[in-house]
Amino acid sequence: MGINLVQFQKGLSMGQFMERYGTEEKCHAAVVALRWPDGFVCPDCGETRHCAFERKGLTYWQCSACREQTTVMCGTIFEATKLPLTTWFLAMHLLTQAKNNVSALELKRHLGVRYKTAWLLKHKLMQIMSEREASRQLDGRVEIDDAYLGGELPGGKSGRGSENKVSFIAAVETTETGGPLRVCLKKLEFTKEAIAEWAKTALAASAHVVSDGLWCFKAVTGSGATQERS
Repeated sequence: MGINLVQFQKGLSMGQFMERYGTEEKCHAAVVALRWPDGFVCPDCGETRHCAFERKGLTYWQCSACREQTTVMCGTIFEATKLPLTTWFLAMHLLTQAKNNVSALELKRHLGVRYKTAWLLKHKLMQIMSEREASRQLDGRVEIDDAYLGGELPGGKSGRGSENKVSFIAAVETTETGGPLRVCLKKLEFTKEAIAEWAKTALAASAHVVSDGLWCFKAVTGSGATQERS
């Protein structure tokens, strides 16, 4: 049996992470590069001309047009934080690199912070990731299938109709040869109405959907996508 290429894809090792983001200066430079990749842009008026100065250990940018002063962290999840950026970056690395969920308690131990701090940090980062993915649409070749979690309780129906299971749709944007690119998981009931509503937000109109013969999957065409039964 061959290895799973998704599970064995190359990631960022802890050593590589510390080399890249192990100091406050490196983390700050990374935030600047991500927010202003082509140089400073005033968040108020859009002007690029500016000057910069230090105040209480923070770098401030002052717009030459409207004179607005700002830091790179204003308007971001880091604004007004009392935690160092190295703690935030390590939390992001641990949450995104783990195959399974990282508990707040485990995060507390790794970061050396209080449990409440670790809990808030985790949920803020999860909320940001959720908001970031909310507007993302799958395009090109997209494989979809029905999936279920649960079934531990005895009794009740088996299969798709089980009241002991939670149903959700699994959609994967792939290459033309079937290699995975991006995935979308959404809890929903398998009805035409629910599939049609999901497709409007999750699928681009130019997507080509490949699915099995489950009757409700035909509803994806309501978003403009095409559908093929495999």
